[in-house]
Amino acid sequence: MTDLQGFSDQITNGAMTTLRVAITSLAFGTVVGLCGAMAKLSRYRILNRLAGGYTTIVRGVPELLIILILYFGGTVALTALFGRYMEIDAFAAGVFSLTIVFGAYATEVFRAAILAVPAGQIEAANALGLRKILVWRLVIVPQMWRYALPGLGNLWLTLLKDTALISVVGLEDLMRKTSVAAGSTHDPLTFYSIAAGLYLSFTSVSLIGLALLEWHANRGVRIAK
Repeated sequence: MTDLQGFSDQITNGAMTTLRVAITSLAFGTVVGLCGAMAKLSRYRILNRLAGGYTTIVRGVPELLIILILYFGGTVALTALFGRYMEIDAFAAGVFSLTIVFGAYATEVFRAAILAVPAGQIEAANALGLRKILVWRLVIVPQMWRYALPGLGNLWLTLLKDTALISVVGLEDLMRKTSVAAGSTHDPLTFYSIAAGLYLSFTSVSLIGLALLEWHANRGVRIAK
């Protein structure tokens, strides 16, 4: 990357922060989504209702509002807890917010993927006397990923772009660094075009990676055909 009037290093650092937020949120959000899907499919009504309420609320509220509510809510909670003003870390607030959002949508993706696993295979595993955890690990999860990957891929691409919203709470990510550079140099077209190109490169590489993952996940189906 050229010097860009002295902002090249800052934009590079902002891009790295964007990727760290996205990857961390993906990891935690995937766990949340799996737990949410299992709760929705649980025979316990309280878990069904909690998971249903979680996905309904989060999917019904704009991501930006969730970020602002969790950021300022976290600040209020810390201030009340320690008796003096304490501001929540912007990176932590961003990761937590995007984890909550990603997890809500991933819950529905995983739920549909689990239901897509042939019931006969689960019944066969139970007939063999496998414990429930082994049924999940050996039968359900390996097949579930094949059905879940396309939906998770779309959610990942959305998550990458949603990281730009975290700049409103002060996170020094790609979007914020670009905004500062654009304002300082009075050359917004150049810097916002660079940001667009970087986001596009992230999503393009992701699409290639997702295609390879889907190809690997479907290898057994191709052999069977």
